[in-house]
Amino acid sequence: MASKILVVEDDKDIRQLVHLQLTNAGYETAFARDAASAIGVARRERPDLILLDIGLPAGDGFIVMDRLRALPEFEMVPVVVITARGPSEGEKAVERGARAFLLKPFRGEELLDEIRQVLGS
Repeated sequence: MASKILVVEDDKDIRQLVHLQLTNAGYETAFARDAASAIGVARRERPDLILLDIGLPAGDGFIVMDRLRALPEFEMVPVVVITARGPSEGEKAVERGARAFLLKPFRGEELLDEIRQVLGS
C-alpha cells in the first residue's frame, strides 16, 4: 500500500508540482491550502507523512505543527517542513519536532530523497 502524504501549501503551482512528483513516485496525496484547514484534512486523510509549509494563510506552519503534536493520533506522524524563509526557520522547525526541512525552491529529487529517508523506504 502506498504511503499517503498530506501537503499543506498555499501556493497552487507548488501544490501541483509536488502532486506530480509524489504521484509519479507512487505516493498518495492529500492537500490543505492553509493552516485553518490542515488539522481537519489530516484527521480525515490519516497521512503517513506531512509536508508542511511554514508561511501559510490563517496561521503559520509552526502553529499547525504544535496543534498536530498535541493530538495523540499525530504525535508520531513525521513532518517535513518546506520554507522560503531561510535555513534558520527550517532549523527552528526541526527544534520544534519536524524530522527535516527543505528550502524553497527545491528540486523534485531532493524532495523525494528526503521523504524516502524520513519514511524509511
